[in-house]
Amino acid sequence: MTNSVNRREQASQKRRRLTAAAAVVLHEQGVERTTLADIAREADVPVGNVYYYFKTKDELVRAALAAHSAHLDELTAHLEEFEDPRARLKALIEGWIAQRDTAARRGCPTGTLAVELDKRTDGTLDAEVGAVVRRLLDWAADQFRALGLPDPEGLALTLVSGYQGMSLLANALRDPDVMTREGTRLLSWLDSLRVPDDPA
Repeated sequence: MTNSVNRREQASQKRRRLTAAAAVVLHEQGVERTTLADIAREADVPVGNVYYYFKTKDELVRAALAAHSAHLDELTAHLEEFEDPRARLKALIEGWIAQRDTAARRGCPTGTLAVELDKRTDGTLDAEVGAVVRRLLDWAADQFRALGLPDPEGLALTLVSGYQGMSLLANALRDPDVMTREGTRLLSWLDSLRVPDDPA
């Protein structure tokens, strides 16, 4: 019994390593240039074992999307520790700024995947990456709604669009300062938002 439990745990750990490796390598190299061998190497798993867990590259892309989704869940759970919704949103932006070097080298992990998958003709994985982006938009809209601001969905779209735009430009220009400058601008914009008739 103990041996079968250990084997299951080892298999689960191996799958998690492969999933995390897929998220990293796909961000670094893109879907088309990534091979299963690249992911096996990053995960330190024999390449033959990859096929046991993931039969196709698309299954690995789905696993990477699941990793992005789990990371978003962890991030928003951490941000919920702030009592004030505005502080949560500011902490989110500050986190984006802190990732400026990665953004300059590779762009936003989810955003770059969305762009790449949109070029494919089967139309399945691009919808799945869109669902991850939608979760961030919904979370941000909830924060603006909690602040009592009008059009929370529109404000969330402005915020996330700002992030995607600055990530894209930082990557295109290979300039992490784009993230700093535009992130600071987003922070100022956030501070300027007031509930109508708010005396402050």
